[in-house]
Amino acid sequence: MSFFTDLAHQYIDGEWRPGKGSWDIIDFNPFNGEKLASIPVATAEEVDQAYRAAARAQQAWADTNPYARRTVLEKALRIVEEREPEIAEAIIAELGGTHLKAGFELHLAKEFLREAIQLALRPAGQILPSPTEGKENRVYRVPVGVVGVISPFNFPFLLSLKSVAPALALGNAVVLKPHQNTPICGGTLLAKVFEDAGLPAGLLNVVVTDIAEIGDTLLEHPVPQVISFTGSDKVGRHVATVCAANLKRVVLELGGNSALIVLDDADVDYAVDAAVFSRYVHQGQVCMAANRILIDRSIEAEFTEKFVARVAALTVGDPADPATQIGPLINSSQAESISRLVDETVESGATALLHGRADGNLVSPSVLTGLPADSPVLQQEIFGPVALLIPFDGEDEAVRIANDTPYGLSGAVHTGNIERGVRVGQRIHTGMIHINDGTIHDEPIVPFGGEKSSGLGRLNGESMVEAFTTQKWISVQHGRSQFPF
Repeated sequence: MSFFTDLAHQYIDGEWRPGKGSWDIIDFNPFNGEKLASIPVATAEEVDQAYRAAARAQQAWADTNPYARRTVLEKALRIVEEREPEIAEAIIAELGGTHLKAGFELHLAKEFLREAIQLALRPAGQILPSPTEGKENRVYRVPVGVVGVISPFNFPFLLSLKSVAPALALGNAVVLKPHQNTPICGGTLLAKVFEDAGLPAGLLNVVVTDIAEIGDTLLEHPVPQVISFTGSDKVGRHVATVCAANLKRVVLELGGNSALIVLDDADVDYAVDAAVFSRYVHQGQVCMAANRILIDRSIEAEFTEKFVARVAALTVGDPADPATQIGPLINSSQAESISRLVDETVESGATALLHGRADGNLVSPSVLTGLPADSPVLQQEIFGPVALLIPFDGEDEAVRIANDTPYGLSGAVHTGNIERGVRVGQRIHTGMIHINDGTIHDEPIVPFGGEKSSGLGRLNGESMVEAFTTQKWISVQHGRSQFPF
């Protein structure tokens, strides 16, 4: 596909060029195995070049009138809107997203671009009083300088844009490393959008590479002051450790093991709808997905029957077919891992109400129940189409089970009493929870992030200003200070 081959390059200092590494990252369509592109990897030297270019360009960009910065972002939004069908096709081809998923990702991407446009004008300073006579304290909000962004494969266009656009709007330069399974949608496609929008050279650089080639260069390099990482908690811990050793700030958006709780007074049919979407959208490859579905025992039988029937009816197949609801997992390793996880969980005592099977990277949905209390699967993130149904007796047990996980990203509570749901939600140790809704939500102005092993810091709205700017105190002595010597 010419779309992919045209973008199969590194983008450094405003130039499209091949990487200098000795091997290629091969970009495959996960459904049919078609080779979409071959990209020679960037070396550590090229990562250095990208960061140096960003540092050279950043100060002039920071000094640019924020209204002018806003204009570039407005043009980027128009480009995304104009090219939406083409971008949707790329999402379907490169990551196996269904038509529904591609539309969902692009809708959110446009909303986040609209918010980034406003962010350009958001930073505000302060004038604070001083106990010293004649002194004026000015507190300026200034860009951090250069931001390193590392994005994942599941929502690559959105989750790259989500950090890149605000960082640029606030006067920073960016070096972006997309996931090696989605180098185009998560990387060079954004570079093309911003290049065509008139972003000056050097402000956004995209390096398509792998840790096997560059090690921790992206994290240890002296130029970036903030690293924004979205991915697994295992890698996130490493990112945090390396950045701490180099005194860099981090924003970590990590994995989840969210619980969707169905209380005894819930609308069962509606809760089933929410649970099916929350578990199986994009094949379950969503950090906010409802890994665990907790059901009050009094309605367990009714919920389970309806849930299994709905899941069994989901259409599994080619994501390019608009009727498909479950497409492929991102690669064969993920497909094999999910199949093995289901088999091992059943062998250890769980009951499979639906036992999904793999056909290449397509994995049909599984529904497991009767899990032993010590089942390892209860404690981990399942990045695939597998639902765990867990009965409980009363609110207290529901809260205990929901909190019995190292993660704390999202969640949901279904009930006929809104305030009851809020009270239960307040007891769940999670960064986000939704009453009478699904677990998968992201909105441009609402703080997004997790607790425990689900991350550090927040994104969206004012949290973007906190993440990608810093404060600078300048005092002015209008009189004369008295010095003790």
